[in-house]
Amino acid sequence: MRAAVVNSFGGPEVVEVVESAVPEPGARQVRIKVAAATVNPVDAGVRQGVFGGAGKQLGLGWDVAGTVDAVGVASSWRVGDEVVGLHYGVGAELGTHAEYVVLDTAAVALAPRGVDAVHAATLPLNALAAVQALDLAELEEGQSLLVTGAAGAVGGFAVQLASRRGVLVTGLAREGDEEFVRSLGAVEFVSSGVEAGAHDAVFDAAVLGEPALEWVRDGGVYVGAIPQAQPGSVRGVRTTAVEVSADGGRLGELVGLVESGELTLRVAEVFSLGEAAKAHARLAEGGVRGRVVLVP
Repeated sequence: MRAAVVNSFGGPEVVEVVESAVPEPGARQVRIKVAAATVNPVDAGVRQGVFGGAGKQLGLGWDVAGTVDAVGVASSWRVGDEVVGLHYGVGAELGTHAEYVVLDTAAVALAPRGVDAVHAATLPLNALAAVQALDLAELEEGQSLLVTGAAGAVGGFAVQLASRRGVLVTGLAREGDEEFVRSLGAVEFVSSGVEAGAHDAVFDAAVLGEPALEWVRDGGVYVGAIPQAQPGSVRGVRTTAVEVSADGGRLGELVGLVESGELTLRVAEVFSLGEAAKAHARLAEGGVRGRVVLVP
């Protein structure tokens, strides 16, 4: 099968499409024939060497939508099931940017009905990151949350999910994104000039760091989007960061919200697997609204 990998670190040009053996599922695993897989900033991080792994082949791709085509022992899935899933990709030799991928059964959920695979592939990593970040914030109904990067993939999911919980969301994004961010459920919108200490919590999806920390009230909560990279605590603010984990049960709940129209899936551009380097180049250009998606 074909798979997109990196064997050295650098820009989009280091992404290679290589031939590899089709993986076999083990106990409590499934093999998925990939229909679509999203290109995320974490893939750029792997490509650039942010997570280490020099001297070995590193696979790319965390999100997947596709069809179960083989199952291991004690798998609860059946061949032919249409699914979405999350592959935790740091250090793996192969990821979801391939024609087939093997996942643990617990990392998989039924794909949303009525949604094509390209859009479905944008759900797992970004929506799980958003909901797990909100869990860390521990906000109650009526409390206030500022989401930076509110028009982005993770930030947009966070606005929708927090609004469903009765949290009063302010979205921080570019001025031209106000109508969109408000449509997601934000009660307030800012593009600059955020008031210091005005919010019970900040989810810093845009990775602004210490400036975003200043917008949290004394004793509030700052949640970062990069594990172990949150700023130090000041003014009694609890600082933490989300490290997304595969959770098929939670992913299934998010699928249900897609089916009910409560979560919006956005695709920016679609590339073939053979154009993986071009997809990375597009992501590196910035200004992407929605996700870049690869199809085999």
